[in-house]
Amino acid sequence: MKGHINQRQALRGSRLNRAVKVDAWLLIPALLLVASGLVMVGSSSIAIAESHGVATYYYLLRHLIYVILGLMLASVFRSIPVAVLERISRPLMWLSALLLLLVFIPGIGRSVNGSARWITLGFANFQVVEAVKIMVIIYMAGYLARKADMVRIRFFDTLKPLLLAAMLTAILLIQPDMGSAAVITAIVGGMVWLAGAAWRHILVLGMAALPVFGFAAMEPYRLRRIVSFMNPWADPYDSGFQLTQALIAVGRGEIFGVGLGASIQKLFYLPEAHTDFIFAVLAEEFGLLGVIFILSLFMLLVARIMIIGLMAHRRERPFAGNVAYGIGLWIGLQALVSMGVNLGVLPTKGLTLPMISSGGSSVLMTFIALGIVFRIRYELDRDAPLSITRTPNMAGVHR
Repeated sequence: MKGHINQRQALRGSRLNRAVKVDAWLLIPALLLVASGLVMVGSSSIAIAESHGVATYYYLLRHLIYVILGLMLASVFRSIPVAVLERISRPLMWLSALLLLLVFIPGIGRSVNGSARWITLGFANFQVVEAVKIMVIIYMAGYLARKADMVRIRFFDTLKPLLLAAMLTAILLIQPDMGSAAVITAIVGGMVWLAGAAWRHILVLGMAALPVFGFAAMEPYRLRRIVSFMNPWADPYDSGFQLTQALIAVGRGEIFGVGLGASIQKLFYLPEAHTDFIFAVLAEEFGLLGVIFILSLFMLLVARIMIIGLMAHRRERPFAGNVAYGIGLWIGLQALVSMGVNLGVLPTKGLTLPMISSGGSSVLMTFIALGIVFRIRYELDRDAPLSITRTPNMAGVHR
């Protein structure tokens, strides 16, 4: 009897010791990206702060506050069981549409530079599409977990979530926010593909989506962006101004960069130097080596998140696995698009670089997403089967 008690205590102790471990392959790249963001926001925002008549490090302190709040939110979501997220997943798609429509209500929504993307919270403005991305991922994870077999064989079950994503895309194009619309569409399509949907179904739906985005691209201001992307030097002082300044910044960085704080393009030449085009400033100050370093961190982080998703599926936890896949796709795609815009390989979009760009809504939601991934990893460790090696003290139990 005493031997059985000792065995149970050993099981509990082993599980407890394993549960408190932190996934270093997930934590270290995330912390390095956050630290890089603090450095770059501080470096790129000084001139902007002075031009706005605020304290020199106003934007850095503001970003630091959001990082601290993000860490607190990540801790909260790290403590929420994944089963709770699964239970609330069904209504989240419709709630996402409602949130996106709030920006059009006078007194609640707020327009900036002609785009209605924010709601006023009194003390700050919140970009609702950042929360919508997480809500869509959780909804899709629940749908694909429930319909896993049907998605693989039935066209309608593949089409249904994409129709709901199309509804959100239509609202985003009205705001307008084509960049976020493209990211959400890609996330949904990627999650459906990873769930095992037939290639022919994905191909048909992808071909059907192309005319929609093609028509949206024909809006005059979007068309000017595409034309300027093809040849920004044709009009470097108007439609091609942002891209040419970004390319100049990247070119000045060469291999080793001009040094931290020595960027010239951030001095009123490069618009949105601390948000949308912060990667160009990073390339100027740290050169090709800095670009490779940040790319490597994102690759490591996204790869680890996807591996955690694969681990969850192997443990027969499809919802948790799908959530991890969706978050990995979101961070990876948004980082890829943001860096592609800064490097001149994609048309200009209003997307921030996760964990690096200044922007309260994006920072908070990214930390929440990472908190969810840490929770998934914790539950996989906590509930993994344990094997107890026999020891001399417990040998009597097996006689």
